[in-house]
Amino acid sequence: MLAAASLNAVLGNTALILGMVGSLFGALVIGMAVRTGNRAVLRTAPRYAWLILGAGIAAFAVMARALINRDWALSYVQQVGSTSTPPLYNVTALWSALEGSILLWILVLAGYIAAVMRKYRRRLEDPLVGWAMVVMFAVSAFFFFLAFGPTEVFKTAGSPDFSRCCLGPVPLLQNHVLVLFHPPILYLGFVGFTVPFAFAIAALITGRVGEGWLVDTRRWALFAWGFLTLGIILGGWWSYEVLGWGGAWGWDPVENASLLPWLTGTAYIHPVMVQERRGMLRVWNISLLVATFALTILGTFLTRRA
Repeated sequence: MLAAASLNAVLGNTALILGMVGSLFGALVIGMAVRTGNRAVLRTAPRYAWLILGAGIAAFAVMARALINRDWALSYVQQVGSTSTPPLYNVTALWSALEGSILLWILVLAGYIAAVMRKYRRRLEDPLVGWAMVVMFAVSAFFFFLAFGPTEVFKTAGSPDFSRCCLGPVPLLQNHVLVLFHPPILYLGFVGFTVPFAFAIAALITGRVGEGWLVDTRRWALFAWGFLTLGIILGGWWSYEVLGWGGAWGWDPVENASLLPWLTGTAYIHPVMVQERRGMLRVWNISLLVATFALTILGTFLTRRA
């Protein structure tokens, strides 16, 4: 058991290092290629996206395996794992605390990066698309570094004291069917706003703050907004059933934190039509996207800090 857990730590940390290196090199290579107009180098950009996707899947799978096998030598397994939790819900414990939530964020972000890269692979020579990929790779590098460094997701620990640890997640986060759907769907909304945010920053870098970048971000924003809306609805249902505070929201900080980016995201979707038709509210739309992305980061760390 100890040897298996040590192997999980090695594999998990290796995946995080590969993802961090791939993100950093991808951002640097694409950024320099866009500045110099080097088309041959730009054609190598998809390789970094697939490396990030593979690293994200590997890190997530390693932690899931550790939880399923209950490898107590990993500190995070001791924190959220339990011998009494059913295997299916033991897997969902992966996103019940900060470290696992970061892994879920990395996995979803890696999927978005791969999807954006595939969709715009023939437009990488466009500076707007190139700088947007640089921004997304930079965000990816930050989260890989966060998982490997400050939070130490795959940190090892000594022999567990079962009287004090290995009790599973907070009781409210156990054995409820919505724990399977609510957090992943909510993160599809949270992380999805990274795409329009990246294009907004790229528009600022290139000076193309007109209507061109809106065409590339509108559908991504609607996609993320839809998942965020569904996640909030499921979270309100879950909160109503398990908290019993007399309302769908009560004072549940998770629901309140997820509502903030939903409000700014909704506020962005409406003025987009005004900018497309009349060329107005350009600064307002970019500001709303930056605010939405910032609030998704705030909501993640505010509600998953413990």
